Amino acid sequence: MLYYLFDYLHREYNFPGAGMFQYLSFRAGLSVIISLLIATLIGKKIIKKLYKLQIGETVRDLGLEGQKEKTGTPTMGGIIIILSLLIPVILLAKLSNIYIILLIVSTIWLGVIGFADDYIKVFRKNKEGLKGKFKILGQIGLGLIVGLTLYFHPSVTVKNEYAQASKNKTITRNIPQMEEVKSTKTTIPFMKNNEFDYADLIKWTGNDYKNWVWLIFIPVVIFIVTAVSNGANLTDGIDGLAAGSSAIIVLTLGLFAWVSGNIIFSEYLNIMYIPNVGEVTIFVAAFAGALIGFLWYNTYPAQVFMGDTGSLTIGGIIAVLAIMVRKELLIPILCGIFLVENLSVVIQVTYFKYTKKKYGEGRRVFLMSPLHHHFQKKGYHESKIVMRFLIVGIFLAVISFITLKIR
Repeated sequence: MLYYLFDYLHREYNFPGAGMFQYLSFRAGLSVIISLLIATLIGKKIIKKLYKLQIGETVRDLGLEGQKEKTGTPTMGGIIIILSLLIPVILLAKLSNIYIILLIVSTIWLGVIGFADDYIKVFRKNKEGLKGKFKILGQIGLGLIVGLTLYFHPSVTVKNEYAQASKNKTITRNIPQMEEVKSTKTTIPFMKNNEFDYADLIKWTGNDYKNWVWLIFIPVVIFIVTAVSNGANLTDGIDGLAAGSSAIIVLTLGLFAWVSGNIIFSEYLNIMYIPNVGEVTIFVAAFAGALIGFLWYNTYPAQVFMGDTGSLTIGGIIAVLAIMVRKELLIPILCGIFLVENLSVVIQVTYFKYTKKKYGEGRRVFLMSPLHHHFQKKGYHESKIVMRFLIVGIFLAVISFITLKIR
């Protein structure tokens, strides 16, 4: 909204300072500041309101140190993240941009699903919350919306089939004119040209194979949205882990969005240029500010938990962001924390069932799953576990970024 107001003032009246809103860097910085202020200042009032409503977490006794002290800590704190994210985006982003529209829809969609889950747990005293099939259906629905939009919308294009890297060591503005084309290409790490086209999977079907690539692309989008959303949900088990890990991932995706949406940097780095995706930087900046601001109250000992209102939403947004900037095949590296947490649960459950069937008693690979609980059982303090996971997350983020030049 403010973007359009100041754009009008700049064009019609040459209002002093109004031209600043044309710059992504200025609006991104402003969105971080606004989201941080909302999360830290308004967040405190929301937490007090949650206390008054007695929206506290009922903690199951898992035999973990410091667990009982968390009983009664307000949950549904994901509301703080969502408000801190949406307000600066609505104020500062170009709301006509298809990527921004899709991200706002994703935030509200998953926020509603997570809120329904927390509401059932807290107010109806049903620890199971929303039935798993309804969560999955909601995630599939969002994946379908995202996949169909990205595949069919005319504004979702790339502007180079193969970006030609500048032969000079310096960035030049003499960029050749390139035609915008619809494409299902994505970035694949460690491969020649760093690109992969989903259409290549169905070349064998005939000459019109590109007309049917949506049958591959859309299910892939649905799987990614569902997997990452649930991965973030599983990671939300100890104070600050989900929010901190997500902030690192989001900032990395923001960097990808910025360079992919800038024709000069994309040409220099020899990566595909994605028109209009640079605006996503505003959303990412607000998202990072919201997550960091939430950490003000969520670090050990937590004053509020994000609940499924936050964790499902965070994971889904990360998945959608990765798909938009065509870096979804980097998710196993970039979201390595989520992946390992997911795998630890799958391995634990699978091995337990296998050994129970074979030996008559279930055996475990880990002391407890997800993985962070395993380290808690080994006697590590929550703060140490979180900090070490975050260090690993930073390491994975750096690896993800340097894959742009490894091919």
